Order: sequence, then structure tokens, then C-alpha cells
Amino acid sequence: MLIWIPVDGNDEKRSKIVPQPEAGQWALVDFDLGEVQSVKFYESRDALGGEWVDFVILANKFENYMDFMNEGMMVLCVREEESIEDIMEAFKFKELDEIGL
Repeated sequence: MLIWIPVDGNDEKRSKIVPQPEAGQWALVDFDLGEVQSVKFYESRDALGGEWVDFVILANKFENYMDFMNEGMMVLCVREEESIEDIMEAFKFKELDEIGL
């Protein structure tokens, strides 16, 4: 499955999640079989070219999420996680909060 995360840079180990307007890059995480398979970075979500993305993980529950829901994505937000690695670990164990119930 594919997961979007708005981040402040393009370093898989050092990038931190940020609110959408502050995103320098969008990390696209390929998560399968309980593990991160790959992480690719894009300047914008549109750069992916319309490929189906299953989830988006946002920095907080007050961000605009309706566009993602309209595209059929599940929207989650972090609790205290910041790095991609920590976020994906929380995702794996269902420790992220769902938005838009």
C-alpha cells in the first residue's frame, strides 16, 4: 500500500512530518508485509501522476483533509511521532489517530 506523508526534506532518516503548507517534500512510503519497502520523495502530490494512494498521514487533526477523503484515501494523524520511521512504526501497530469519522 502507498502512504503520503508531508515532510520538511528529502532525507529518509532525518525528515520530520510538518503541516501541509510547510511541506518541502511529500514522502511516498510503500508499506507491504508489515514493513517499509521503499520511500520516495516528491515536490508535490501531483508529481505522482494519479497513482492510487491508500493513506495520508498528517501532522495534526486540524489540517484540511477533505481533498484526501474525496480521493478515497484514509486520513490519519500522528500523536507525537515525527520521523518517517517512527510514524511507520506507529502505523504498523495502529497507534495513529483517524481523522474524519
